[in-house]
Amino acid sequence: MPLRTKLVNLEDGHPTVNQGLLRLERVLVAAGAEGLDTIKLIHGYGSSGVGGALRDEVWKVLDRFQRAGMIEAFIPGEEFRISNETTWALLKRWPELKQDRDLGRGNRGITMVVL
Repeated sequence: MPLRTKLVNLEDGHPTVNQGLLRLERVLVAAGAEGLDTIKLIHGYGSSGVGGALRDEVWKVLDRFQRAGMIEAFIPGEEFRISNETTWALLKRWPELKQDRDLGRGNRGITMVVL
């Protein structure tokens, strides 16, 4: 079955952290109804280059959703590489993800969500 994925830019419109998190929760809840397999989140890394508040809070929400069984896994952009066990399993399921421009690039501004 072909990969059903969606790209979601949580930074669009320069939201506050709370606005970005509300957007994330709506996307995660709707993903099931849309029949998605993965979501690629763009959350940025912060303009200073030392880490973004949105990214950190996104990971907290994703961790909560994973522990609740609402998502299978999430892969921070810097871990989205073939040598990562979760990424490798994802690539075996959907080989078309090998074409993703962020694979192996250490992009701290994205996170892959496996539904």
